[in-house]
Amino acid sequence: MKDHDIKRISRLTAILTQMQTKRLLTATELADKFAVSVRTIYRDIKALEQAGVPILMQEGKGYTLMEGYKIPPVMFSESEANALITVEQLVNKNRDSSLIKEYTGAINKIKAVLRYSTREKIELLSKRVAISPAISGSNTSNSLMLIQNALTKFQVLNITYQGENLKGKTERPIEPFALYYSLQENWTLIAYCRLRMDYRMFRLDRILKIQQTDLKFLPHKLTLQEYLAEKEKKFNTPDNPLS
Repeated sequence: MKDHDIKRISRLTAILTQMQTKRLLTATELADKFAVSVRTIYRDIKALEQAGVPILMQEGKGYTLMEGYKIPPVMFSESEANALITVEQLVNKNRDSSLIKEYTGAINKIKAVLRYSTREKIELLSKRVAISPAISGSNTSNSLMLIQNALTKFQVLNITYQGENLKGKTERPIEPFALYYSLQENWTLIAYCRLRMDYRMFRLDRILKIQQTDLKFLPHKLTLQEYLAEKEKKFNTPDNPLS
């Protein structure tokens, strides 16, 4: 097999993998990613369609796989498997128990499709990676997965929130916007608070109760980058350095 053919087969496989991980992909995005022309991508898409892959095209938006179509499990390289195992140690130190549970389930499924030789090596690696005990592994929340689900489905959440320095509790409906992680405060939810009529940051360890509702909200036009930039601007304001 010629080198050109090998590269094309690798690219076709990679295109399928990309389509599994992203709902819509344009020919331009794919061309940029694989450093080929848009015309080459058109030919690749046609080749995949001729091979029986149900690719749909949304006019002006891009390509997507037909709903329900499944691609056989991808075989991870040894380096990719090692990266996942290393991240597993970090996740286990995370303070939200729901994230640990879901990641453990996902990593176990990944391990199941690895080649036996690779599996042996990652088991060895998992015993040779440690995280400093100075980083606490105590769990302080169990709502991260629920919040992520509501965030992507644009569902309003009702929360009972403990104020700073234990100053009272408030019940408030919120619109999940983004999640922020820091070593000092761990997981923090950025949300539009319908009680305060503004965006607020809520530490997950202070959320005493959380409940999903059937209420929907419109996607926020504000981007996370814009929010963080505005937050930093306020923080650096001379008249209010600690805001």
